[in-house]
Amino acid sequence: MSALFEPYALRSLTVPNRVWMAPMCQYSAAPDGPLAGAPTDWHFQHYAARAAGGAGLVIVEATGVSPEGRISPQDLGIWNDTQVEAFRRITTFLKSQNTVPAIQIAHAGRKASTGQPWKGGAPVGPEAHGWQPVAPSAIAFDENHPVPTELTVDDIQDVVRQFADAARRSLDAGFQVVEIHGAHGYLIGEFLSPHSNRRTDEYGGSYENRTRFALQVVDAVRAVWPDELPLFFRISATDWLEDGEGWTADDTVRLATDLEAHGVDLLDTSTGGNAAGVRIPVGPGYQVPFAARVKTGTTLPVAAVGMITEPQQAEKILENGEADAILLGRELLRNPSWARHAARELGAEPHVPDQYHRSV
Repeated sequence: MSALFEPYALRSLTVPNRVWMAPMCQYSAAPDGPLAGAPTDWHFQHYAARAAGGAGLVIVEATGVSPEGRISPQDLGIWNDTQVEAFRRITTFLKSQNTVPAIQIAHAGRKASTGQPWKGGAPVGPEAHGWQPVAPSAIAFDENHPVPTELTVDDIQDVVRQFADAARRSLDAGFQVVEIHGAHGYLIGEFLSPHSNRRTDEYGGSYENRTRFALQVVDAVRAVWPDELPLFFRISATDWLEDGEGWTADDTVRLATDLEAHGVDLLDTSTGGNAAGVRIPVGPGYQVPFAARVKTGTTLPVAAVGMITEPQQAEKILENGEADAILLGRELLRNPSWARHAARELGAEPHVPDQYHRSV
């Protein structure tokens, strides 16, 4: 059997294959009003197409745990029951295709309140539905971003509760996996890295202090998320800075062990996003070695992501033991039925909806 199309068990859940859709923001929700943050017809067709195309698990894009936690005013959110009801349409369809519905819950921190990328992606103010960002320290992401408001200890605990509430609503919406977004320079990642965290209290300084917020969020989510369902954590395995200046691959391996002890079932391993202007050696599979380091250095399962485009490339990553699953991003934007085509190429049985039987 193809490794890519071998089922994968996590707690009581079995994912039918290892072709998973990475979370990718669509910036297409209403920015305000009663339907603010709720998925639309665009989101439905976007996720439904990948499920019909054979993806074993689909992770819905970064979804704000609060209005201020969104990356943009047009991001999805899951802070109210109207949003929950709108998500049920998506999760119901995904399950009908034997695809596991997952959701990434997030807080954007100092990188919040930005415009849609196709309109420049610059920070926006109240005139464009924006707000004042918050962060572990009053340090702007770059010269184009505003200086964020430093969170108080009470504020931090409020955000922890928001993550727990978002997880509870995610379950009500029909999701079977929750992923906590700790990557790409958003709030949790900002706490992890000494590049963005200059606090002098119990949330800053040492590794133990800088990881405290992340582990508190994990504990709060795990406390409300059913024992039989998996919990993922997305990490940027490196800031791509010189040693001592930011978060490193060694830190990631250490945190992976801590996360597993706190109930995380899989590490979604990406990189970068917390430091502006760094040079990243982008190329085919360029982030896979970071997943492999966690895989060999810990017992926590990992998923690899980053310019994985060909079926044989994905198959080799799994066969080599570098990851347990493959997350596809832009390749699934280009080809929603990538999984079906890969199954045929690798000699596996493709998922084909009854309505598409003539395509076999």
